[in-house]
Amino acid sequence: MNLSRRELLLGGAAGVYALGSLASPKPARSDISVEGYIWQQYFSGKKEKLADGLDEMFAMVQHAGFHNMELNTGFLTPELRGPVIDRIQKNNLGMPSVYVGGAMHQESIADSTIQQSLEIARFCKPVGCHAIVGDPSPKQGQVPKTDAELAIQAAMLNRLGKALAVEGFEFWVHNHDAEMANNAKEWWSNLNATDPNYVRVCIDIDWVHQGDQDPMALLKAAGKRVACLHLRNSKDKLWLESLTDGDIDYRKIADYLKSEKLEPLLMVELAYRPNTVITRPLEEDLQLSRVYAEQTFKLKA
Repeated sequence: MNLSRRELLLGGAAGVYALGSLASPKPARSDISVEGYIWQQYFSGKKEKLADGLDEMFAMVQHAGFHNMELNTGFLTPELRGPVIDRIQKNNLGMPSVYVGGAMHQESIADSTIQQSLEIARFCKPVGCHAIVGDPSPKQGQVPKTDAELAIQAAMLNRLGKALAVEGFEFWVHNHDAEMANNAKEWWSNLNATDPNYVRVCIDIDWVHQGDQDPMALLKAAGKRVACLHLRNSKDKLWLESLTDGDIDYRKIADYLKSEKLEPLLMVELAYRPNTVITRPLEEDLQLSRVYAEQTFKLKA
């Protein structure tokens, strides 16, 4: 449980390849999904490998009542990719989006991120994937990117969005707290300097809050470009064990989405801090989170 999110997400990115010859099933009809990161923390805390916990993970997804999930490159290593796709299909789940991080502020490094994103998109197409959720990696120590680096990053985001569009995929730019520094300068650059025809937005509501920005302000600024929201809550910025009432007023966000007729994919993404108080089994927290999302946003998973 001491591994960082980025270490877990990027730890197994190499070696993913395309399986474009497989037929793509119709994605599950649901506007609510669940992110796989919590299982990386869960199995790390138990000192178990993901490979040994796949059956337990997919059983939890089913029992918690989700029909869609979002995985990241840590689940798509050469060892895991076949078994993961197989279990998604056997459990009649959909995976409308896949999370792929990587540097984009230097063109030479961005080439690798773009290629990897395309390979993963193709590989996951058989389970209904139609979008890559990308998060440009921060510089070491979260040193702010220069204006020149942000300009390169925007150009690379556009390039990736266009390349994905050619193959029938969307590109959604995600954020952590690094993009919230300096009055969210990087986030605004990603929004304003990219082409809305090829680059949409995945707002991680909690990370906006953790970065001392107003989620509603960014949500309104992104408008119809919002394709996905990552949902988690905290109390005094300490992550809660399930999605529930806390620092962020999700009812206000739900009301706004309804008033603007916006229908982004809603991603329940649980995560633990070392001092998060855990009182229930993960499966129960997932089920409670799904129910909270359904009731708050008036949707059915």
